[in-house]
Amino acid sequence: MTSIFHAADANQLLADLPTAEQDALMANCETVSLTFGEELYRATDTVTHAYFPITSFISQIVILHGDSRLEVAMTGREGMLGLSLMLGIQEAPLLAVVQGAGGALRINAASFQRLLVECPVLHLRLKRYLYVVINQLANSAACIHFHRIEERLARWLLMTQDRAKSDRLQLTHEFLAMMLGVRR
Repeated sequence: MTSIFHAADANQLLADLPTAEQDALMANCETVSLTFGEELYRATDTVTHAYFPITSFISQIVILHGDSRLEVAMTGREGMLGLSLMLGIQEAPLLAVVQGAGGALRINAASFQRLLVECPVLHLRLKRYLYVVINQLANSAACIHFHRIEERLARWLLMTQDRAKSDRLQLTHEFLAMMLGVRR
């Protein structure tokens, strides 16, 4: 796993932060190993931590009536999980499931919210990242509505390959069907 000293550089949101901000953030973070299939939180759970993936990636899934599930966003080393905390909301909007095992930086919610006030560059980057996530959600909705399953699968595979940095993916037919919102 990446050492704590280089972990901030491995996540694109944290890379090249001013030294004082990066030091303040790293003093409040711990590196954790995330395992495939691990649920970090469910919709309506209290968000207790924010995660900055280093070598892992996380699917964000909406659950509709019963057990109908659909992946609507994916977070890897380009981003973070726990953006609701930035808005002062401690309720998880979606199910967050580790899709790619690996490392992440984790910070508790109270420390994260305090650092947003103390770290203006980080706060600005996170606001810009929120804009990116909104666009990702909009594109996901459009893709689901207008594209055939083959095109949706190609999009999902490319997004996953980009975050996994590998041509080899760990998945089952059932998991893939859930990500695409179709029957196996």
